[in-house]
Amino acid sequence: MRLFLSLHKVLFASAVLLTAAELPAQEIPVLFPQPLSPRIANYNIDVRLDVAQRRLTGQQILVWRNATSRPATELQFHLYLNAFRNSESTFMRESGGLSRGNRIGKDGWGYSEVKRLVLAYGRELGEEPASWLARPPTQTPPGARDLTAQLEFIQPDDGNEHDKTVFRVPLPRPLPPGESVVVQMAFDARLPSPPFARTGAKKEYFFVAQWFPKIGVYTEAGWNCHQFHANSEFFADYGVYNVRMTVPVENIVGATGIEVDVRDNGDGTATHFYHAEDVHDFAWTTSPEFRVFTTRVHDVDVRVLLQPDHVAQAERHLTATRLAVEYFQNWFGDYPFPNLTVVDPRRGAEGSGGMEYPTLITAGTSYGLPEGVRTLEMVIIHEFGHNFWYHLLASNEFEEAWLDEGVNTYTDIQILSDIYGPEADILDFLGVKATYRQLMRGNYLFYADLDQIITRAWEFYDGNSYGVNSYAKPGLVLTTLQNYLGKDVMRKAMRTYVERWRFKHPTSDDFFAVVEEVAGQDLDWFFDQAFRSNAVLDYSVSSVTTREIKPARGYDFSLTVTSDDSAGTNGQEVAARPDTTDRADTTRSEAKPGKRYRSVVTVRRLGAFKFPVEVEFGFADGETVRKSWDGQGYWARFEFERPARLVYATVDPDRKIVMDVNFSNNSRTVKTQWLGLNKLSVRWLFWMQFLLEQPDFANVLMAIASLLN
Repeated sequence: MRLFLSLHKVLFASAVLLTAAELPAQEIPVLFPQPLSPRIANYNIDVRLDVAQRRLTGQQILVWRNATSRPATELQFHLYLNAFRNSESTFMRESGGLSRGNRIGKDGWGYSEVKRLVLAYGRELGEEPASWLARPPTQTPPGARDLTAQLEFIQPDDGNEHDKTVFRVPLPRPLPPGESVVVQMAFDARLPSPPFARTGAKKEYFFVAQWFPKIGVYTEAGWNCHQFHANSEFFADYGVYNVRMTVPVENIVGATGIEVDVRDNGDGTATHFYHAEDVHDFAWTTSPEFRVFTTRVHDVDVRVLLQPDHVAQAERHLTATRLAVEYFQNWFGDYPFPNLTVVDPRRGAEGSGGMEYPTLITAGTSYGLPEGVRTLEMVIIHEFGHNFWYHLLASNEFEEAWLDEGVNTYTDIQILSDIYGPEADILDFLGVKATYRQLMRGNYLFYADLDQIITRAWEFYDGNSYGVNSYAKPGLVLTTLQNYLGKDVMRKAMRTYVERWRFKHPTSDDFFAVVEEVAGQDLDWFFDQAFRSNAVLDYSVSSVTTREIKPARGYDFSLTVTSDDSAGTNGQEVAARPDTTDRADTTRSEAKPGKRYRSVVTVRRLGAFKFPVEVEFGFADGETVRKSWDGQGYWARFEFERPARLVYATVDPDRKIVMDVNFSNNSRTVKTQWLGLNKLSVRWLFWMQFLLEQPDFANVLMAIASLLN
């Protein structure tokens, strides 16, 4: 990447006067002389935007290679915009027409249609198939077969005949391993309005995502090309993209990759040519209203496209982006691309906010956002994180959404904590305070046991379960694992994971294997419970007693007795982690001479999740003792004979086990015994405790609403 930065300037200067269609192959910039990825799916696209109709008219050439060891007998493609074609698509049925609080307008439906599809086999072209990435997409490869009439919509996930988000086309003959085809298409698309489920248009503002016919991923098991579901995102192969976008001449464009050329067509339009390498998607945005702000971080050119009424927040956008790039590069490895664009959606286009694409992310702010409400910073850091956990790794978000969203949530927790301090307040306004970890816990507590984390996106109990098990729960699970292994070990594991699996489609098992290797221990016991079951973790101190030891009386005893101070007599030793909450009744600060006390504490495992825990015992003379329990049994009992009374006992005193569903039962004092709480009351207790601590209840509700939207 470093070498490219200077080379890019030279190539850009030599190309800027040419129209995109005239660019010969040698003038297209070479970002990475040594490809970073297998470059399986490569696109050459011309598209024209009709602003008034929200319509895209496009031509594309796809150069696709069979990278498996098995022949391919057909090709399968996504037409994502057909999710918004009618009310009976699988997406609309599952979502009820509501996505992240947004609905399509009355006349805001979108669609995607393939008008023509022709195909040529690479070995029959007499030249390298990749040469077609530098030619006008309207040029038909010699010997191409017209397969348009053989296109067939399929519904591999649910059989919904009204869903047209996936189609197949049979090949005239099987494509052997290692060989390529060149597919030329003409397509027509219409964007939903207002922006809905990550893409769409609102008046002069366009965010164009999942807009072109996109080939699925061919694996050793066959095609992985799922329908577009309400709770699923994407999965695609890496490649090279040459994309020419024709828009009104006054419009500013932001897109995946680098801008190579802009040409005024003399008819009120301009064509913007963007080039990207080793990416698995391409998205773009355009508006005449954008205000452009730039900076440079770690050899990365940052460009922020702000709405005019958000100009006052420019520095916050730039600072948050700088922090995101710095932290991810310093902690997890190099961001290999030369640039990053941050897009601020217009008012009424929130459906396109908070989304990620290679080198292009959308933020999303509120008007008049106070400095103490850091949702702007949180969203930018989160979305940039996807350029690591999703774009550098390209895991399958249809089938293992947590590998992107959950890992990203975990890194958000760590980075936000490091930036803003251990408490990492995302909300700190008018007395309202909440950390990012608290917000994640709040979601997690309500849906902790509905599903296991490793579940296909459309097979979760409901959208809430998808959200919790893809974002909050794995974020807390990995934070708990970090507290168990140590921060240095976990960070090394994450960095190793990125280095080893860049551009390779890793799975959950690949992630687990890296963590075990770096940690030097078998962690199947943890991963099986945390990711392959819905087991809930909940440890509690169920009872604490302390009483003075009186001289033994009766036929077999004298009136005097001596006993030694043997902590843990007749008790199991438990495993846990520290936590210093609720240390009530410390008034007995001194032990009474000559007296001894027997104290008994019972700790219970209330959930099915077995995890080593630590228990802290506090005595009236100011001393504390910590014991460990492996957590395998249902309960463990600790007994002490000491010259001071027991005051309290706390399980997980340092609150390291952040996936524990109930912190309120972690501690007991001798003086105040808590009654047992059922699961529902525990969850309400969390929220009521949180809300009642705030001086302005309405402000809390507004803050939570802004985060959810």
